[in-house]
Amino acid sequence: MFPIRDHNPSGQTPYVTIALIIANLVMFAMTTPWLGGSVALWQDLALYPVAVVHGVNLWGLLSHMFLHAGLLHLGGNLLFLWIFGDNLEAQMGHLGFLLFYLLCGLAAAGAQIASDPWTLVPMIGASGAIAGVMGGYVLMFPRARVDVVAIILIFVKVVTLRAWVVLGLWFLLQLFGSFSLAGDGVAYWAHIGGFVAGVTLCLPLFLRRGGLAFWRITHGKPPHPSIEYARSRIPVVRR
Repeated sequence: MFPIRDHNPSGQTPYVTIALIIANLVMFAMTTPWLGGSVALWQDLALYPVAVVHGVNLWGLLSHMFLHAGLLHLGGNLLFLWIFGDNLEAQMGHLGFLLFYLLCGLAAAGAQIASDPWTLVPMIGASGAIAGVMGGYVLMFPRARVDVVAIILIFVKVVTLRAWVVLGLWFLLQLFGSFSLAGDGVAYWAHIGGFVAGVTLCLPLFLRRGGLAFWRITHGKPPHPSIEYARSRIPVVRR
């Protein structure tokens, strides 16, 4: 399953979300050879756990959040940020959301370093910080409707699920992946750490909004008008 949109966009301009997307796109261009970028810059800005343990190259704790390994890596992360970022930004305010995002990214980096502090393999990607956004979103809006692309054998279908189902399944996949010995190059502990940090950091906001009373008032959805998207249909040929 792959989320493509939610049904309650904030209706406000998410300036920080847009700025983060642009920053990631710019950094991708600056560090991708086929776009004229520099591999050396990519290497300098990546996060090396063993270096952080020794107290060097600490800038990587922040800069790694804006690096990506390819178009699919970049595109998937930015799509998730776009879907889930605007409603949280509307609740937190622009500066509050930026601070929240960066703290989630730092927590994600810390979790990944703790899982393998002596590795020489560089860590890159915004997914830890975005996992934090997803954690905050599921706490604030568990019953939000999210459209996902479901692939069943050879069939592709868009289905609508609650946010707690979509993001809960995603989190379970990260937990299962963290125990895998296959070494697929995915920073599962960064995803787990970012998600948990997102829930934790968003908890004071949730309580200020009234906690369970906030869910009752909003029905567990973003407090913005719902959008019903047109469903595409397979054309029928008349005979």
